Amino acid sequence: MPLKPELSPLVNVFAANVRSMRLHLGLSQEALAERAGVHRTYIGMLERSEKNVTIYNIERIAMALRVEPASLLVRHETS
Repeated sequence: MPLKPELSPLVNVFAANVRSMRLHLGLSQEALAERAGVHRTYIGMLERSEKNVTIYNIERIAMALRVEPASLLVRHETS
């Protein structure tokens, strides 16, 4: 039986990192989507852990956020 994206710890880490980095840069979901070449609603679904992202789109989103793709998949400590 397939695992729902929202139940995957890695999907949740990715979602939190994208949202955190997007907000840190002061970007709206729409602005990030435009930079990454994806639809605005797709960014929202990723940030809510509703969609499982492809490697291709991890790279596109990372480039739009100006970070290494691997940094989106690592849990970051928060203060």
